[in-house]
Amino acid sequence: MSRIPVRGSLVALVTPFHEDGSVNFEKLGELIDFHLENETDALVILGTTGESSTMSHEEDNAVCEYTVKRVAGRIPVICGSGSNDTRTMLEKSLSFERLGADGLLIITPYYNKANEEGIYRHFATVADAVKIPCILYNVPGRTGCSISEANVARLSKHPNIIGIKEASGNISYAAKIARYLSDDFVMYSGNDDMIVPMLALGASGVISVLANVAPRETHRMVTDFLEGRVKEARDLQLKLLEVTNDLFIEVNPIPVKEALNLMGKDVGGYRLPLCPMTEAHRETLRRSMAAAGLI
Repeated sequence: MSRIPVRGSLVALVTPFHEDGSVNFEKLGELIDFHLENETDALVILGTTGESSTMSHEEDNAVCEYTVKRVAGRIPVICGSGSNDTRTMLEKSLSFERLGADGLLIITPYYNKANEEGIYRHFATVADAVKIPCILYNVPGRTGCSISEANVARLSKHPNIIGIKEASGNISYAAKIARYLSDDFVMYSGNDDMIVPMLALGASGVISVLANVAPRETHRMVTDFLEGRVKEARDLQLKLLEVTNDLFIEVNPIPVKEALNLMGKDVGGYRLPLCPMTEAHRETLRRSMAAAGLI
């Protein structure tokens, strides 16, 4: 990953599984090729959508190593190395760096939450130790805690922290932290239903679930806005809004994996506590996918 932050559509990639729950590397390779062919600007692996919370460190390393080799430098590969244990996050970050990752996505300490200084040190410990750039990940709906505006201001000055994935869904918070954006610290929308509004606040792109099923369209939405075609970007955001919403009709990544399977990608199922979606929700998703021209 360049020291200059990536602009555009960064897909939060799913991890395909075999029927027995093991990682399906053949399908992972096909997904990587699909994104390389369809204008995705970077891969973000082993995040929420990648189900890393139920994967072992050995599996994480194997997925990182495979992805880096398959991509072969054509686009950046960013690995989610987050943990609620700072020491574990550091170990994972150093491991992914050794395996050739271009950047890291590092999350707030879920469950234990931490106090203000603890959250700062949680991120700074990793950023101080690695040589590849780090992106903060703010998703309080998942973690139970948020990165304060004051900590964003502090962390934005760290030479090895190049951005934040803002997934709170709170446009007021996003506006407040947008004051700290610069050429060296950028913001990515973490919500697909807010891509254009976040771009209007100065975001450089999106780390996207939608891009799993609509990579070219998501890339175009961001590119249109950044190149001044605001109406075209807005129209595409609204055109895809129904399918975007249905990709979260149940907890992520259940619907997006189902959507990929509806597209014939055969990415498999999930690991408990995730399980298949209801038939009613599957039919709702199928209809919106068809209406968007994705199946």
